[in-house]
Amino acid sequence: MSTIIHQAVSRAYRVLETGEPLGRESALELAGIPGDAVLDLASLAHKVRLRYSGESGALHTCSIMNAKSGECGENCRFCAQSRHNSAKIDIYDLASEDAVVEQATETFAQGVRHFGIVTSGYGYLKPTPEFRRIVAMIDRLRRELPGLNVCASLGVLGEETAASLAEHGIAHYNINIQVDPSRYGELIADTHTVEERIATVRLLRKYGIPVCCGGIIGVGESMTERIGMIFALADLDVAVIPLNVLVPIDGTPLEAAPATGLSDIVKTFAICRLVHPRKIIKFAAGRETVMKDFQGLLMLSGANGFLTGGYLTTRGREVGADRAFVSQLAQFGGRAS
Repeated sequence: MSTIIHQAVSRAYRVLETGEPLGRESALELAGIPGDAVLDLASLAHKVRLRYSGESGALHTCSIMNAKSGECGENCRFCAQSRHNSAKIDIYDLASEDAVVEQATETFAQGVRHFGIVTSGYGYLKPTPEFRRIVAMIDRLRRELPGLNVCASLGVLGEETAASLAEHGIAHYNINIQVDPSRYGELIADTHTVEERIATVRLLRKYGIPVCCGGIIGVGESMTERIGMIFALADLDVAVIPLNVLVPIDGTPLEAAPATGLSDIVKTFAICRLVHPRKIIKFAAGRETVMKDFQGLLMLSGANGFLTGGYLTTRGREVGADRAFVSQLAQFGGRAS
């Protein structure tokens, strides 16, 4: 191992001692750590997570509902719901309030305490009849399921819609920047800009809404660019960082994207933890379908949360199976919150 990487590792250990985030230069140096040292880096990130990112190593679990599917006018290259792509998915308008409440009730009964309403499309710059229906769902869920944290992912927001969600008690709002902002137009979409998403994050923070904002690994970005995304999230000071591993979907431009190496994925999770020692870092898409036998390793590389149940257009894992998974992880420090 080179002297430069030895020095970077030493600086990384100071995160464990002090709780101070790892700097950009050290993070970039750690990106070059060789394969035989990656497990040491993962172990360090796991220790930092246990010490700084939550009471007794509790794991943040959440579930989502695809409440409006397909026919999205944006051209995100990884997404099955874009009308620019030809993926075969179910297409439907906004689900009924009763259907959303039914799924949330089932999720709550299984012990999951964060439930997200997700809709396809650009977003809601102004309150529309559809947006008001979503707000009514939020109100009913909070009224009928006390103890459930109601979350949402509705795309880009404006001043009025962000303020409305705050007024109605949304627990978290998800909107991802996906990649290093400098590569968004090339790697993700050019029908909108990453600046619109960043503006939404800032609006949400202005109104006191905790923001869930992260990215996706495997869309053609370099390791250096992943670190750029990690530091962009630090600049935005988001509360929850979901990290997705690309699930290539037939009918999208990334259907034949090469798989990202396990070592690079572990490094990404570990470096993200060292840069964000006190945040929730959530393992989202790709946990079961891509990582398979190695999903536990990712959960021991700095992550302290995961998405359970189904995703939007790809399958997930049953909540019951994930409860057993949490029990196994508890042997290394970690329990469901």
